[in-house]
Amino acid sequence: MTRERKTALPPEQSAALIEELGAVGGIAGAAADVRPFVLGSEDFRPVAWLPGLERIGEKFARRLRPVIEPLVQSRTKIAAEPIETCQFERLRADLPDFMSLNFYRLRPLKNGLLVLLEPDFVSSVVDVYFGGTGAVQPRVGAEFTPTEDRVIARLTDGVVDALVDAWSEVLALSPALTSRDTNPAYANLFRPEEMVVVQRFTITTGQGTTGHGRQTTVSVLYALNSIRPLEGNLTVKVHDDAGPADAQSRRRMAEAMNNVRLPVRSVLARPEMTAARLMALKPGDIIPISVGAKVPLLVGNRHFATGTIGEKNGHASLQIESFEKGNFQ
Repeated sequence: MTRERKTALPPEQSAALIEELGAVGGIAGAAADVRPFVLGSEDFRPVAWLPGLERIGEKFARRLRPVIEPLVQSRTKIAAEPIETCQFERLRADLPDFMSLNFYRLRPLKNGLLVLLEPDFVSSVVDVYFGGTGAVQPRVGAEFTPTEDRVIARLTDGVVDALVDAWSEVLALSPALTSRDTNPAYANLFRPEEMVVVQRFTITTGQGTTGHGRQTTVSVLYALNSIRPLEGNLTVKVHDDAGPADAQSRRRMAEAMNNVRLPVRSVLARPEMTAARLMALKPGDIIPISVGAKVPLLVGNRHFATGTIGEKNGHASLQIESFEKGNFQ
């Protein structure tokens, strides 16, 4: 049995080592750059699901109009803003102290969904409901009235139903209201360090009888870790539902097709014989054939054109006379 011996450095050598580390930014220099970091809180990888989620956002914006317009009693324009990802704590710090926060569960997604409404928009909808012009009055207190609470419930339920419909081609979601609040400091659906996906939708009222061109924003938040498992679904749906190619894409495809080599041949005759005759063939036998006036030009197994056999520059040739219907010409 051996016993490990531990030998301490002499004091002068320890001091010299510490001094050298400090000179190259070691112990002393590193201490100033130390900051807390939560594993999994940042994601620098490309997100293949982003186009799929943006497409869902565009569909959601179209489905949101029938929800908003009956409440504001005017034509609206709804635009999906670029998607953002950030820590929930950073987002919460930028929110005003008073707004409508609505928490929903979306089974089978992990975590949940947070819908944010601006208080002025809620007040405007109530004013229109009672025959007003949608003008926002100064608010007394930091609470919604019972009427505003009913408007928020109707509005957010419609928003979530439209969102579920937009998601239907990717995943069937089952929504359920969890709670409502007005202070972002009490929003606990997500952990402070958790990464969230933010989709904002700008709503502009029209110039109808009660519309005055006002703008508001409805925001929808998902947990990033609830979107990642659906990356395959979102990517496939985007590819399957790709729209018509633009002019540049068609030009590139045409240029690529120009270099594709295809087997082209012509069939002069198709004689038939019995199996017994075929088995009896031997070198020197002659098979009579009849060459028609017109012969086909085949590309692969497709009849592409019809022509006449001739001669040009000492070589047999085929003069094209007509193309089959449905070909390029």
